[in-house]
Amino acid sequence: MNQSERRRYLIQKLLNEQKEYSNYSIPEDSQGQKDLLRGLLNVRAPKVLSREFLKIQDEYLKEETEKKGITELADLTPVEQGIYLWQGDITTLRCDAIVNAANSGMTGCYAPNHKCIDNCIHTFAGAQLRYECAQMMKAQGHEEPTGQAKITAAYNLPCRYILHTVGPIIYGRVTEKDCELLAESYRSCLELAAQNHLESVAFCCISTGEFHFPKERAAEIAVRTVREFLQKETSVKKVIFNVFKDYDREIYEHTLAEK
Repeated sequence: MNQSERRRYLIQKLLNEQKEYSNYSIPEDSQGQKDLLRGLLNVRAPKVLSREFLKIQDEYLKEETEKKGITELADLTPVEQGIYLWQGDITTLRCDAIVNAANSGMTGCYAPNHKCIDNCIHTFAGAQLRYECAQMMKAQGHEEPTGQAKITAAYNLPCRYILHTVGPIIYGRVTEKDCELLAESYRSCLELAAQNHLESVAFCCISTGEFHFPKERAAEIAVRTVREFLQKETSVKKVIFNVFKDYDREIYEHTLAEK
């Protein structure tokens, strides 16, 4: 199968599975097909999929990521000992683990084609990720508390693992408790990475998107927490601050310049 054939196969299987969408017609253009496939995967409840579906999905997602271009950590230059700043798509970075800014349900974003990091990571990792997260949360028996972290496989992403953490949600004034919880999200991810003998961790900007934590203050907390952790003797030696927008890069450049 080529990519077009794989995409049509996956869309048709998902349409057949989800009866409320069975009357949808598959768009002729590739972008319309990509949007529909992503949307169907986004809204799909965590359930087992056939081995054939997963095989074709995995082939499709891996080729899509290859087309976007994979960034190797080895090709990046640290801005200081053990710390990197990289602007790009975190789902294309090859390192030991990337961090997902999750919600308390921990099974991903269900809004079709939403641009949050949670949606992007679940989309390009594949449907297996939502199922693993759902099984993990079922065993836990309650929503994920803010500031803690979980680890899962990365499936079709170039990294090895995903660290999922729930950052604080800001509704008004930022409190000291909010700041401590954000720092705890960073610490929890780093400690979990160390427990699993990982060397490199890439952080997205936790809580600064849909959760509305002020970007400048969040960057200060992130940098301070990571610097403190890297003073310890653990397996974690390389931490990447990943940003997507120019404005976020400028914030981190300024924050990292301050010692």
